Order: sequence, then structure tokens, then C-alpha cells
Amino acid sequence: MVKQRHQTRTIPVLTVTHILPADPTATVVAELALTAHERTRSRHRFVATDGTPVQLQLPRGSLVRGNSLLANAEGQRVRVAAKPEPVLRVTATSALALARAAYHLGNRHVPLEIAPDSLTLEPDAVLEAMLNQLGGLTVQSLVQPFEPEAGAYHGGHAHTAQDSHTHDSHTQESHHQDSHTHASHAHPSHTHHPGS
Repeated sequence: MVKQRHQTRTIPVLTVTHILPADPTATVVAELALTAHERTRSRHRFVATDGTPVQLQLPRGSLVRGNSLLANAEGQRVRVAAKPEPVLRVTATSALALARAAYHLGNRHVPLEIAPDSLTLEPDAVLEAMLNQLGGLTVQSLVQPFEPEAGAYHGGHAHTAQDSHTHDSHTQESHHQDSHTHASHAHPSHTHHPGS
């Protein structure tokens, strides 16, 4: 009796290289459920909900939002879902109290989701204690999708080392040029004649 060998089917890795805007009508080949932290990773392998391995080869500094699409060179698309995760949701008795909470959290540079009537952040016992001490706030522990603010430089113009060099060089060059121009600007001499 000949025993048959069971061959394990290897699922090909889907390598995605760029981000597309959200499109609920788009046809996708897989879906990724990722936390907020996972959506900041540009080079990593994840497993889609159907078991498909998905390799991210996105530009450095990429930030993927929930419902965004990731595409490979052949045009195949993967939809990203914001995976529910533990968070702290902060509400307030007044707009001032909420603004004060946002100020203190902003000083600590924590990822923060901002809504008209609430703030959401990752669980942190120290920050939760601080918020409770501020007064006028209610802090709830929830499990829900987390979409923190991208920050000033995500999706926009980020200052790189080259930018800083260019800026500094321009400043120094401009200052030198201004000084040179001012110094080279001749003031007419005044000749004093006796008796005049």
C-alpha cells in the first residue's frame, strides 16, 4: 500500500508598496485588521483575515488610516480596518475642562484622537491618574478603533536633515549677504571746512 504525501500549499506573499485613499466600493483581495501602532509600520509582514501574508514595503514614515487601501505593483488592493483595541476615552463637563486635558496630554506627546466632545488615548495608569486629578473629567476604559492625530509632519512636509541644512545654510548665507551689503554700502563722507 502506497501512502500518499499531503502537500502543504504555500500561500504567496502579497507585497504592497503604496497607499490609496479609502474607497468602500473598491474590489480587494484581502483585508488587514491593524491597531493604531501597527498602522504606523511601513516595513512589516502581517497576516490578513483570510490567512494571506501581506508584506508592507511602504515609504518610510507612512501612516495608514482605517479604511485605507494598500496596493501592489499589479494593482491588487488590500483594505485596512482599524482594529478595536483598549483605549481611554475622556469626556468633560465643559469645553474648558476638555481643552485643559488636551493641553496636559499634548505636553506629554502621547498619541491622541480628538473629537468635539472627547479625547481618546492609549491606556496609561499615570496619565489616567493625572486626568482624574484635573477635575471635571470622566475617564472610561473601552475597546474600540483608535485613530490618533497624525501630527504636524505626517502626510505633509517633514523636516529632514537636508531641510535643516538648507534652512541653516540659507539663514547664514542671507545673514552674511545682508551684513556684506550693509557693510559695502558707502556712506558719503562729510568734509568740514573751517569757518563753515
